[in-house]
Amino acid sequence: MAKAEMLASDFFEISTGEQQFLTPEQAFHYQIIPKLIGKHQLAFYVDELHYRLDLIDELELVFGLPVELEKAESAKIQRTLTRYYRRKKDQPKQELTFNYREEKDFLRNLIREAHELGSSDIHLEPYEDKCRIRIRIDGKLVERYEIPMVDYPPVVNKIKIQSHLDIAEKRLPQDGRIEFREDQMKFDIRVSVLPTLHGEKVVMRLLSRDAMQIELSKLGFSDHDLHTFKEAIRKPHGVVLISGPTGSGKTTTLYATLKLLNEETRNIITIEDPIEYTLEGINQVQLKESIGLDFATAMRTFLRQDPDVIMLGEIRDKDTAQMAIRAALTGHLVFSTIHTNSAWGTVTRLIDMGVPPFLIANTLNLSAAQRLVRTLCPHCKQEEEVRPSEFPSGFRPLRPLHTHYVPIGCDNCYYTGYQGRKAIYELIPIDQELAEAIKNDLAFIDDKLADRGIKKLSERAFELLEAGETSLEEVFSLLMD
Repeated sequence: MAKAEMLASDFFEISTGEQQFLTPEQAFHYQIIPKLIGKHQLAFYVDELHYRLDLIDELELVFGLPVELEKAESAKIQRTLTRYYRRKKDQPKQELTFNYREEKDFLRNLIREAHELGSSDIHLEPYEDKCRIRIRIDGKLVERYEIPMVDYPPVVNKIKIQSHLDIAEKRLPQDGRIEFREDQMKFDIRVSVLPTLHGEKVVMRLLSRDAMQIELSKLGFSDHDLHTFKEAIRKPHGVVLISGPTGSGKTTTLYATLKLLNEETRNIITIEDPIEYTLEGINQVQLKESIGLDFATAMRTFLRQDPDVIMLGEIRDKDTAQMAIRAALTGHLVFSTIHTNSAWGTVTRLIDMGVPPFLIANTLNLSAAQRLVRTLCPHCKQEEEVRPSEFPSGFRPLRPLHTHYVPIGCDNCYYTGYQGRKAIYELIPIDQELAEAIKNDLAFIDDKLADRGIKKLSERAFELLEAGETSLEEVFSLLMD
């Protein structure tokens, strides 16, 4: 039997609307799953081990409607509860309030829940007759709630007010920021509002992580790569660039690097958009293009601030790239990110931006590319025989691979089959020969990199697959490179 068919019978399938009728606290307390949510009648599946005669009366008192209960297998109830009513372990139980007109409760509880579940983004998306709310966990969006469209505008207005945006402007995109403070939780939220066909879509990015907890040794570097990376960042000047798509962990790697370099004897300055981490001892500047504070302008000012280390959030254009190179030439160590598909692609991207090849060759210490890969849950992953047809067409494994592991799902991973993420890296330290290649001839560069034992992202992805740490479906796109 196929995995999907096998799992389908293990759960009660419930819609988002049915799911949000119960708070996680109610669902776990009463051990019930929605079966029918009507205007005049409610029906629930209940754990057969928790059924009691007075439970119907209690639920009718709670919900104010007639209730029917149907006993169900305890294991199936538990699997469904874990899958649909995700709660972070070891957190105080908190009950969400789904009264959308009481905006202060709903919005704060939504943000609190996303933060406690380790979510990076909250998406509020309007459609013709409803709005759905999704949160991003481990890089994947999960639908959590839906609300009627009539109740959506007040929620958007509340977000706009808290992020200091114009509530009357509904035709143009807007960007803002919310400072969320509650009990021991203190973090910022970057807000983006985009007009769409049926209303304004809102994305809130939770910038809640403290860089003090980040360690280079825990990000996914192999021992050899970690040694190579540390050698490059301990040079007194030069440029270190990290490439990858949005959400690939570039900023996390940069801040783990800055934490290592953060000493009393160094002056470290950053310019970011947004500031995603906070680290004591580092001077952080928020980009504000609306008033002319862009990366290039900030860099000009930074050079008058006697810096030892400069971190640019991103190299976006020719001016920023040239300012970064100039800073490196005048004795500074510069870190930044850039959007390319590979580590060597960074070099060609800089050349395309108009940076002279001889300047790149003289200043670039190291180019890195990285991706984030979800790791399989160690409690439920299952070994299967490899079928060559499952690999991308034209892919040739580095070594024979007879078995691999697939995601199954259990209580520990909320039935996703995955638990956490790991970064994989492609590192190219620029030595004298590669510097000459940048200046004079980029031909046969793949052979030069292979001679140095530099592993591509596709090779790193295959090694994770081979070790049983991730699945083929997770690294499929990487193996195509």
